[in-house]
Amino acid sequence: MAVPNLSEIITTTIENRSKTLADNVSKSHVLLDRLERKGKAKPADGGRTIVQELEFAENGTFGWYSGYDPINISPQEVFSAAEYNWKQAAVAISISGLEQLMNSGEEQFIDLLTSRIENAERTMKNQMGQAVYGDGTAAGGKAIGGLQLLVADSPTTGTIGNINRANWSFWRNQAFGAVADFGGAMSSTNAISYMNRAWMTLVRGTEKPDLIVTDNTYYRNYWEALIPNQRFMSADMAQAGFESLKYQSADVVFDGGIGGGCPPNHMYFLNTDYIYLRHHPKRRYVALGEKQRFSTNQDAMVQLLGWAGNMTLSAGMMQGLIKA
Repeated sequence: MAVPNLSEIITTTIENRSKTLADNVSKSHVLLDRLERKGKAKPADGGRTIVQELEFAENGTFGWYSGYDPINISPQEVFSAAEYNWKQAAVAISISGLEQLMNSGEEQFIDLLTSRIENAERTMKNQMGQAVYGDGTAAGGKAIGGLQLLVADSPTTGTIGNINRANWSFWRNQAFGAVADFGGAMSSTNAISYMNRAWMTLVRGTEKPDLIVTDNTYYRNYWEALIPNQRFMSADMAQAGFESLKYQSADVVFDGGIGGGCPPNHMYFLNTDYIYLRHHPKRRYVALGEKQRFSTNQDAMVQLLGWAGNMTLSAGMMQGLIKA
């Protein structure tokens, strides 16, 4: 006989796996892994938009004085907030009536259901891993805004979090063209020099990039540049399962292979203290309630595995990239 309480079994099974899925998604892609480990995969508790606080200016009252000189005590506006729209994603797990009958008995049915859920999880992992590099225009603008939006090739144009980069220089990342700014395509002979020049624009005292994510070509350029010298590996990234090198204090990781989303001929210099993957606490890879039937004239059931949130940025000028 078919398994009873089918919708409850599907929902409960997905709910029990949701925490594991969240871990697996983050551990499958280097940027998501870094954000998770630094506590930057943070919940956002509702509201019309996701509000990301940011500091955009120094306190202008600082000044030197002597004796009874007046001191500037005027109020300062140094904090603001960027607002990001909610984005939603879901993958469907379906079971037909015939499949229920063919997989009679709870153990047989759970095996089938587990396989379907594992496939949905892999799909979610791969799609999220690609999305964190996107520009927010996929699916007609319904996808999250990833690095191609937040750390843009053309940082003087466009709007992020309702803040126009053309009007606010603090909101612009650094962007360098290997040919246009450095004089030639990146290769193993010039990779370190190019990286040095980009790096120096992103250091503010102790603030500096901690993660350099690149495609296969630029990673190989840097890797081959190190071959004549001692090669430095990142122990932390190796333990997390990622192939990586070190540059200064930052981990250098490629994410342009199978399933990787880093665009070709790009190297991102990221200070992940200021990058977040915000999610709604009730929509982090969870079952979206009980679904009964596809329609009244179909013998099948479906359950949705869902996520809602967006990728956010709180300091544009601390991010940079090198492109072709």
